[in-house]
Amino acid sequence: MSGATAGETARVADLTQAGEGVVHAGKTVFVAGALPGELVRFRRTRRHRQHDDGELLEVLEPAADRVMPRCPHFGVCGGCVLQHLSPAAQLAAKDAELRATLMRVGRVTPARWLEPIAGPYWGYRRRARLGAKFVRRKERVVVGFRERAAPYVAQLASCEVLAPPAGALIAPLAALLTELTIREHVPQIEVAVADNATALVLRVLQPPSAEDEQRLAAFARAHGVRLYLQPGGLGSVHELALSSQPAVREQPLHYRLPGGGLELQFGPTDFIQVNGAVNALLIQRAAELLELTGDATLLDLYCGLGNFSLPLARSAARVIGVEGDAALVEGARGNARRNGLTNAEFHVADLAAAPEPGSPWMRHPCTHVLLDPPRTGARAVLAALARLAPRRLLYISCHPGTLARDLGLLVHEHGFILAAAGVVDMFPHTAHVESVALLTSAAPASPRV
Repeated sequence: MSGATAGETARVADLTQAGEGVVHAGKTVFVAGALPGELVRFRRTRRHRQHDDGELLEVLEPAADRVMPRCPHFGVCGGCVLQHLSPAAQLAAKDAELRATLMRVGRVTPARWLEPIAGPYWGYRRRARLGAKFVRRKERVVVGFRERAAPYVAQLASCEVLAPPAGALIAPLAALLTELTIREHVPQIEVAVADNATALVLRVLQPPSAEDEQRLAAFARAHGVRLYLQPGGLGSVHELALSSQPAVREQPLHYRLPGGGLELQFGPTDFIQVNGAVNALLIQRAAELLELTGDATLLDLYCGLGNFSLPLARSAARVIGVEGDAALVEGARGNARRNGLTNAEFHVADLAAAPEPGSPWMRHPCTHVLLDPPRTGARAVLAALARLAPRRLLYISCHPGTLARDLGLLVHEHGFILAAAGVVDMFPHTAHVESVALLTSAAPASPRV
């Protein structure tokens, strides 16, 4: 229920995992926009059993790390929640969250804390899903991320974190969709910025008219982007025909990995790491921590299109990639062929369940393992991995809680040693925490054949 409490004054103690300020004023209050150490005036807006939500009314004593948000939509748009905190302080907060979560949830602490991996803070996001909504009272389509405090699409003019040219295309996209006859039937836009093109996938709930297609084609030519339509599931995605650019339409989207000259192709809706610069640094860190040798066999679970498998294959005798999405596995196989890597093989398997005895990817001994699971973690495969007895296991995580849970199981139940861990700042200005952890065997062991 909505509260009618007048403004209160209190000191901010901490940040929540969602990036809100924590105020202890009787019942704990979460205040968006407030930073640790600040003296703020706030108003309670919604009451819950364990805490209240609050609205920031005034910062009476700002924190030393408070900065002016670069984006004019900050505070309304839910895409970023920490633009008011300096990048260095954001990184420190994420590092502190990782340390606390590993201890609280997993009861583990690494022997060594790694230096955080960080890259550009602006224009870094090469994959995104934008909402689109025709607002009848405004007689226009709005395009953007969801609002921070409401289930509506934020009306954006541009985005400071989207990779160019996508960040500057939001207002033109909104104007384009407003002109379409199907303007009420385009609920989302997938953005993929490749090295060779920018792809926009429009989810269309009704077929565009011939006039609509002409407008879409004109937009694509004017802005130098590739437009795709998605009338149904992912298999229905197809590129809009542009008669003047047939050669461009035949070129697959791709991104290059520095250092080795590898080029990975991907589809406009395929998963790729959001931050290209940080991804390259993460691959480099993975190679350093795994210490692959010419006789090593690396098992890469949740391998996707081969983002880690393929560059690491150059340092190993063999790489076995496993992924649940058959289309991504086919993409990984194609990427291996195009890059001339004959020592990498890929398998389709459901990694949300314990592997069946005799699974193809479990038949071979492995010396090293890399995990890059979704937010739900890798709990189902941990026991099987422990039986393989790898010398080194590298866990790349996008959720501190499931990482801590899984590390706790690997250490306390399966005898691994947590050798190192650290933060990966894949999503600057958000509260999203990615990390990497290295585990080693407690004692030398021969892999199971």
